[in-house]
Amino acid sequence: MAGLNNRNDMNEFDEDDNRVFEFIDEDGTTTLFEHLATIEYQGDLYLVLTTPENEVEENTEEEEMDIHILKIEQDENGQDIYVSPDEDVMEAVFNEFLRQIDEEEE
Repeated sequence: MAGLNNRNDMNEFDEDDNRVFEFIDEDGTTTLFEHLATIEYQGDLYLVLTTPENEVEENTEEEEMDIHILKIEQDENGQDIYVSPDEDVMEAVFNEFLRQIDEEEE
């Protein structure tokens, strides 16, 4: 995931009832993401995130959405950290996310 290292601090704040998170990586770079879902996969939890609407470039098609998936782990102090999973796990979590969306639409 470009711009994010394996360990991140995450601060949550509400913006018009949206769930927007501010990630601060080890280098101090801040990136905003909108929380779409938390998915359980093989006993682990993953965040499904996208770029907030107000951060999307105007020339981007509405159907296109950048999806980012981060695994929730804990560091030695019990603090949550957010790690990019390998491609196979990322694809499986994304497919589970799509399955859950389909179930909600039915």
